[in-house]
Amino acid sequence: MVRRIAFAGFNLESVTAVPRTSRLADFERVCVRGQAIPDQFAGTNTVAGGALRVLEAHGAEMVPLFHSLLGALGPAEDAAVLAYAQELATGLKTSGKLDGLVLYLHGACWAPGFADVEATLIARARAAAPDLPIAVALDYHGNIDTATLEGADIAVAYRHSPHTDMGETGERAARALLRMVETGARPGLAVSRPGVVIPSIQSATALEPLASVIAQARAEEAAGDCDISVMGGFAYADSPNTGMSVICLDWQGQRSAEQKAARLSAALHTARAEISAAIPVCPMDHAVAEAGRLCGGGSPVVILEHADRMNDSTHGLRAVLETDLGRVMVPFLCDPESAEAACAAGAGAELTLALGGKSTPETGGPLRLTARVLWAGEKRFTVSGRYQQGAPVDLGLTALIEVGTVRISVTSHFAFAVDGDPFYIFGETPEDYDVILLRSKTHFRDFYTPRAKAILVADTPDLGPADVRLIPYRQLDTGAAYPWQDAPRIPPLPQ
Repeated sequence: MVRRIAFAGFNLESVTAVPRTSRLADFERVCVRGQAIPDQFAGTNTVAGGALRVLEAHGAEMVPLFHSLLGALGPAEDAAVLAYAQELATGLKTSGKLDGLVLYLHGACWAPGFADVEATLIARARAAAPDLPIAVALDYHGNIDTATLEGADIAVAYRHSPHTDMGETGERAARALLRMVETGARPGLAVSRPGVVIPSIQSATALEPLASVIAQARAEEAAGDCDISVMGGFAYADSPNTGMSVICLDWQGQRSAEQKAARLSAALHTARAEISAAIPVCPMDHAVAEAGRLCGGGSPVVILEHADRMNDSTHGLRAVLETDLGRVMVPFLCDPESAEAACAAGAGAELTLALGGKSTPETGGPLRLTARVLWAGEKRFTVSGRYQQGAPVDLGLTALIEVGTVRISVTSHFAFAVDGDPFYIFGETPEDYDVILLRSKTHFRDFYTPRAKAILVADTPDLGPADVRLIPYRQLDTGAAYPWQDAPRIPPLPQ
């Protein structure tokens, strides 16, 4: 008997404070439906690719519904959530007999009309197919609680940040789902929350003491028949359940799942101060000065402008333009207006731009400069790095521009610059540069840690501060449930 397993994905990491809403048209631009899902994601390091590998290996059939992944942007509009929730329900009702569903969600999607977007989608699937086993695959940076997963039978999340195990997460979700379908056994599923909120920059899973807590989770798995996901949460999506969590999927039953999740949650709570300050963060001018001292010699110095949430901040760009750092690259600055102007001017042209800083006032505002266009046109590529390896990326109209010794790739669509692709697509390598100004949080570490001479984490007054107590939460209870008073406070940036 061939098992028929539906697959659907709706994925967005939302920064609540970003004023630009991710609309239905934005999700539709990247949405893949039907047979195009296995065609496009087969062999990739993605949740869809991993789920497909397991289903094919077990002789099961994937019934692909839709897959829309926008990455990290602002809130979703209510209409987009409703449209995909309805499409999910309709797909489950009209796809014939199904044996299960793998549902790929983020966990930190935020929309104004929904207390919990992921809970809404799971509930809609459950209402459409009351008896259907449902496995949910989540991002490590999701904000979830017991209510989020109320309609799910199985839930797993990425184990690593950088997210080099996206495919493996899809495999875990599909494997657990097939076990449930084949045996009829329903595992225990528990969520425990330690009351800890950390900035994304401190959520890399190799950092101590977080790494030791995660190692404890792996030891629990080795000792028992379970799957444990330690989740870093996403501080910049303001919801009642913002923060870290632990999911335990346990074939030994619900009580065992609750005990294991609670033990690991307690370990996170105990280590909360150290986790929230695992790596040093400095002001941008300090980082630039240190980069000037270190740069040269074949390996680039990386300045990480981690607080930039929309890939268009000009704080770091202004600083590197004002300082002689040798050859500098600023990859994937998102500014559709400037990309269009550069493409209209064409390669070889010189033009004046109001570059970047357009998404919010916190980004530093547009920087007026005169640049030479080195390359311009539509740009698409396939990810070569381990994070989302094999996945397609469409930058839209894109230009590589030069201002003195600083080069900037200006894109029309948001994309992560976390590996060598921003260089390779222009026939260059990271080693061609003395300094690289990145706007990332943890994903860059997989590629750059072994390649960079130094990684300097710089704080700026943007929407992703390293001190989460600077975030003006409205829904999150930051009182007794989130006791941060004993954690080291990062000094405020000078005004």
